[in-house]
Amino acid sequence: MTYCLGILLRSGLVLASDSRSNAGVDQVTRVRKLAFLPTAAGCSVAILSSGNLATTQAVVSTLRDRAGSGQPGLDLMAAKTLFEVAGIVGAILRAVADRDGRYVAPYGDAAAGFLVGGQMAGEAPRLFQVYAAGNFIEATDRAPFLQVGETKYGKPILVRALTFETSLGEAAKLALLSFDATLRSNVSVGMPIDLLSYVADSFSSEGVSTYEVHDPYWVALREAYGKGLEGLIDRLPTP
Repeated sequence: MTYCLGILLRSGLVLASDSRSNAGVDQVTRVRKLAFLPTAAGCSVAILSSGNLATTQAVVSTLRDRAGSGQPGLDLMAAKTLFEVAGIVGAILRAVADRDGRYVAPYGDAAAGFLVGGQMAGEAPRLFQVYAAGNFIEATDRAPFLQVGETKYGKPILVRALTFETSLGEAAKLALLSFDATLRSNVSVGMPIDLLSYVADSFSSEGVSTYEVHDPYWVALREAYGKGLEGLIDRLPTP
């Protein structure tokens, strides 16, 4: 299992993923699930991966291999909108699943899902969730976050506190607290956390931070949030 989160804001995007890949109790590894896709100049697109590791790696590698190929509907370099990029991801995911699915079925599930976020020239930042079937949905100002993987534990804080108008910095804090809740509740999600804070119209891939378990900010955030909750509970009226 994994946990990936994408947040769409007026000011940009926040994308975050854990790093645990689990193929059994004795096959636990750390894998980077946040990657940047090759696109035309003046564009920046990132992808977050969840599901069968062989499938996700095959999809991302194929996306990179086909970039610049000129193949209609499969060349990221030719995409003019992020909607087209999401369609290309879905098409390649379907092709990989059709090719490998029946061979993997006796041993496990070959399904995978993705979050695709970024900005293409001439558009505002956009965020899509690509399902295992290859179809996809888009985040909106009314539903500004999307999740894949182990989603339930990290969702409540986002529903309560996040809006499309939340600042980039506040959204990054909420994303990390969403991961804190998930890590506390499910051992199949693990550190480190890779977090991208993308400023609208920057077309930059430099805003990535990685938080290890002993990172001073990560430790301070978790401790302050825990103590704050304890204090709030103490102040609430007893039923």
